[in-house]
Amino acid sequence: MRTHVVDHPLVSHKLTTLRDESTDSPTFRRLTDELVTLLAYEATREVRVNEVTIQTPVSEATGVKLASPKPLVVPILRAGLGMLDGMMRLLPTAEVGFLGMIRNEETLAASTYAERLPEDLSGRQCYVLDPMLATGGTLAAAIRFLTDRGADDITCICLLVAPEGVAALEQELSDLDVPVAVVTAAMDERLNEKGYIVPGLGDAGDRLYGVAQ
Repeated sequence: MRTHVVDHPLVSHKLTTLRDESTDSPTFRRLTDELVTLLAYEATREVRVNEVTIQTPVSEATGVKLASPKPLVVPILRAGLGMLDGMMRLLPTAEVGFLGMIRNEETLAASTYAERLPEDLSGRQCYVLDPMLATGGTLAAAIRFLTDRGADDITCICLLVAPEGVAALEQELSDLDVPVAVVTAAMDERLNEKGYIVPGLGDAGDRLYGVAQ
């Protein structure tokens, strides 16, 4: 598994404001959208393309177009939805599937409660959107779900990751014969006793959408 921390001043600037507890939900959503587009630029460096010949107003030219089957973008509900627009702005012709996963706050184990994905993902590159890689349980379960359906290349885009989550993900997927990459804005210090990333930015879903009472 490959982990890539994007080192760019704009990424760091936007992430700093996201971390600030005084940042309201509308601003948090906008900055998440902008930050994901920056991360997606790095995450799609290995996107599959085919060479094509086109006619410019002056002459023929050789270029590339996205290969078929098209990439599949998979936000993990609910917080991953806040990352979708930023990803699709960069990759508008990609297809979108949805995966609903929930983490048990006591056992930290992840389970699937909803999905809208093709039954056959053979030959598909998948881009998984999940704001936080904390314990690694949710992301590992999502990757297994996709590879069980045939996905053969997976890149995860996360706003933040914790060292414990990266290590757990590497261990959980050690037997997986599929390339997996994690692209993130920062590797934080650690997890606290509740499984939250420190210093982190709090609960991404709550900060994106508020807390339903």
